[in-house]
Amino acid sequence: MRLGMVGLGRMGANMTTRLLRGSHAVVVYDPDAEAVANSAAQGAARANSLADLVTALSPPRIVWLMIPAGTPTETTIDELLTLLAPGDIVIDGGNSRWTDSKLRYARCKDAGVGFIDAGTSGGVWGLANGYCLMVGGDEEAVATCWPIFHTLAPKDGFAHVGSSGAGHFSKMVHNGIEYGMLAAYGEGFEILKASEYGYDLHQLSKLWLQGSVVRSWLLELAERAFREDPELASIRGYVEDSGEGRWTVEAAIAESVPAPVITMSLLSRFVSRQDESFSAKVIAALRNQFGGHAVKMEPVSTESPR
Repeated sequence: MRLGMVGLGRMGANMTTRLLRGSHAVVVYDPDAEAVANSAAQGAARANSLADLVTALSPPRIVWLMIPAGTPTETTIDELLTLLAPGDIVIDGGNSRWTDSKLRYARCKDAGVGFIDAGTSGGVWGLANGYCLMVGGDEEAVATCWPIFHTLAPKDGFAHVGSSGAGHFSKMVHNGIEYGMLAAYGEGFEILKASEYGYDLHQLSKLWLQGSVVRSWLLELAERAFREDPELASIRGYVEDSGEGRWTVEAAIAESVPAPVITMSLLSRFVSRQDESFSAKVIAALRNQFGGHAVKMEPVSTESPR
């Protein structure tokens, strides 16, 4: 099939490569000219603008977006709706909020344009292994794009999971679960590192991959990380969040579903961004007040007030 790919970051560029290897014709656009040139060198057709990209496609035009959630996605869809015609299809493969996807579906439907929200998982490994695709939208639009999904996904790695918003909702929860799993691995390895036994964390992570009940792809990545840097000395313990963990917690609250593990894993990421947690200072001060527990004092400045 012939389609357009907008956004050639780590995911979009690799997805373009996988599509080209699957004999699809891909027209690419990204504000980064070097990214466009890299994909063009692999056989993609260049576009200098969204208008160029749409012109290079034939009906039904299919445009896949792999760009940041929020305003970048919103403004791109706004512009595309001035360029596309009834029967064309927009696929949002980014980490958009599912409620935004439902609103975009309605706007596209009013213009006669199909809209598919495609929760996409696989990271930088998706080029070789394929991408897990959770797709929401109308049956007809999904059926039209099936050859694209079939190429991008591994065997049994694609499903039409429901109506508009279902793809991004399921990807949101998927990422919320990921938060909890990452936190559990992180805490476990920290306990091992702090113990008296001087564990070789690479050895243990590799061992656990051999039939252990905690083996997983994430553990494979942990084994790789410890192999490359046993003390993780080159990595600062600062953990960002994409927003999907927050949205998962909000959805849990809205549905009155207890989700303490995912919630605490999200909050622990906030703690990782503090040079020193003020809440920890409060706890230390209170322990000193009620129990006389020792506290570590900040160095006293000898500078004169300014």
